[in-house]
Amino acid sequence: MKKGQVYEGVVERIDFPNKGIVKVGEDVCVVKNALPGQKVTFSISKLRKGKAEGRLLQVTEQSPLEYGSPCSHFGLCGGCTYLSFPYEEQLKIKEGQVKRLLDSVLLDGQGAYHWEGIKASPAYFAYRNKMEFSFGDETKDGPLTLGMHKRGSFYDVLTVNDCRIVDEDYRKILTAVRDYFAERNVCFYHRLSHEGFLRHLLVRKAVKTGEILVALVTTTQRPWKAETASGLQELIDGFCTLLQGLSLDGTLTGVLHMENDSIADVVQSDKTRILYGKDYFYEELLGLKFRITPFSFFQTNSLGAEVLYETARSYIGKLSGGKESVVFDLYSGTGTIAQLMAPVAGKVIGVEIVEEAVEAAKENAALNGLTNCEFLAGDVLKVLDDITEKPDFIILDPPRDGIHPKALPKIINYGVERIVYISCKPTSLVRDLAVFLENDYRVEKATAVDQFPWTANVETVCLLSKKP
Repeated sequence: MKKGQVYEGVVERIDFPNKGIVKVGEDVCVVKNALPGQKVTFSISKLRKGKAEGRLLQVTEQSPLEYGSPCSHFGLCGGCTYLSFPYEEQLKIKEGQVKRLLDSVLLDGQGAYHWEGIKASPAYFAYRNKMEFSFGDETKDGPLTLGMHKRGSFYDVLTVNDCRIVDEDYRKILTAVRDYFAERNVCFYHRLSHEGFLRHLLVRKAVKTGEILVALVTTTQRPWKAETASGLQELIDGFCTLLQGLSLDGTLTGVLHMENDSIADVVQSDKTRILYGKDYFYEELLGLKFRITPFSFFQTNSLGAEVLYETARSYIGKLSGGKESVVFDLYSGTGTIAQLMAPVAGKVIGVEIVEEAVEAAKENAALNGLTNCEFLAGDVLKVLDDITEKPDFIILDPPRDGIHPKALPKIINYGVERIVYISCKPTSLVRDLAVFLENDYRVEKATAVDQFPWTANVETVCLLSKKP
């Protein structure tokens, strides 16, 4: 293969997260954004140490597995990857990805382990409980859009009013808000010039309770070239009134206006004002109630989260020390797993770097009448040095990049008999598992859980045990 040359081949498989493997003769090339079974043309963009990467030019033949898409935005929006496949085929793809990654480390490092396959999401359409929509335009100087970035684009935004991974309430809110600001010629924040007003629309909806929280994120700049303070107030009040007047299946419990003048394209708040209701809502998981604020970490698929946490709980099993056991829940988020463990443990200590999530975890534990949970704010790497208790069991649920390399030895040095590791990025997981294997741990069993139907993402749960 030569750089810049165009080739054609059939995609044999997809490696995590989005690496189409194409063979041309004896050569192998990675082509992103392709699907298994598709015949594609691609140009070689990188050649390094015998490894080739190609840029997809055209799909010349569809995969025999493709049956069409229920979403008109599929292929344009960067959100979904497998929406043209039957759900069962998507599960096979993800299971194969995780199993190949685990085998690459475990079969050489420890030998056999028990693989339990993949668990499906109870709902694979309208499953998301949180969306962060961006304001922008689909083409330069085009009309206002509100939705998701186009695939492969940092600037172009597609109005995804036909999105299938959210329910009808999201689509109603998105369409109404986009039309409201478009009719008033309100400008969006341009990522190059750093000028403009509208940035993001955050929508969260609980699956179990139906409660909805909406936050409009803007800059502190003027919405129009000439504008008065009273005009701005009227604009924001009108936005709030619009939402209150929508006919929704769920219940609108809060409308917020957030100001964010950060140059970075992130959803955050320098200042938050409650326009209506409250700045939180409630969701329920496995019999527990959770108070969720705008930026609280909470699994984006509530029903899938129940499958994930039930699996983790079953892996944990009975604690040998029972009511005397101390459990560490590291990277604890809003404390979901910690609270599930509280009834069978003496004490559960959760550590989470996001302070808002820690405060939410404390409130949720109190809400559920749990008095043996302690939540600490800070980086796991540093907080472990300050905890005097020693754990009998450890639960790990780190962010996508996995566990900090310097935190791993601290976790391993506790020498606990069993560890449950929950991962949302299997490539990070296998990197960390290699370190555990080098330190006398082995993986007893593992499973994948489809928390994110149609996307390239998947969760994995592993039970590690200390070698005797």
